[in-house]
Amino acid sequence: MLLAIVVAAIGGWFSIMCLSVFAHRSIAHRALTLHPIPAHVMRFWLWFSTGTPTRRWVAVHRKHHVYTDSEGDPHSPLLFGLHRIFFLGYWYYRREAMKPETIEKYGANCPNDWIERNVYEKHDNLGLVLMLLLDIAVFGVGPGLVAYAVQIIWVSLWAAGFINGIGHAVGYRNWTTTDTSRNIMPIAIICSGEELHNNHHRWPRSAKFSMKWFEFDTGWALIRSLAAVGLASDIYVKNKRWKAIDADGADDAEPVDPTATP
Repeated sequence: MLLAIVVAAIGGWFSIMCLSVFAHRSIAHRALTLHPIPAHVMRFWLWFSTGTPTRRWVAVHRKHHVYTDSEGDPHSPLLFGLHRIFFLGYWYYRREAMKPETIEKYGANCPNDWIERNVYEKHDNLGLVLMLLLDIAVFGVGPGLVAYAVQIIWVSLWAAGFINGIGHAVGYRNWTTTDTSRNIMPIAIICSGEELHNNHHRWPRSAKFSMKWFEFDTGWALIRSLAAVGLASDIYVKNKRWKAIDADGADDAEPVDPTATP
């Protein structure tokens, strides 16, 4: 049983890492370009472990940035209440992700190949079914069901509930923004740096979320590792190309519309 829980927690951690580096930073904000190999590994894992097609998640997230904490924000605790977003964050995401108009308007420049259209989007829940069957096959019925529950709750709680809820209610701010985004205590090992939410809302195209000496972004650590072996390129920090400037970027950089044609 303990082994099943540990493996499930590691799988949940990797799901959030894939969500952060691939769907969030690379696709939603075009903060970096991933080589096709890590890109598809992460895309597959998100479908397999969360039942989340890339375009749906990206569209909902982009809409969140357009309407942050105002009418139209799909999951603002300011509008719906902190307790609802914390415990029902995935439901609010799912409600918005099922709206064709949201996908049409905010889902540009996302993967649209055969496997995305005919497997990941058409059979979005198949990944979760396969993960359940794998858990049961590896650990047995009882431990397998527990492992499955841990994996599902892990992502729903930390990604959908904690970041979208607590990240707009509790914490400190490095930047003055027009929304309520906050940086939460350093828990990058769990959340892949996503807890640095105020930094992200100030610099949405930055692939690096950490800005202060005491902030640590494990997602950025992975990106640098991938870049070192040629698996990540076109990396931006504070909306400026990384390595073309100093690591802190420039305050006068203009944001890029991720839905525009490159």
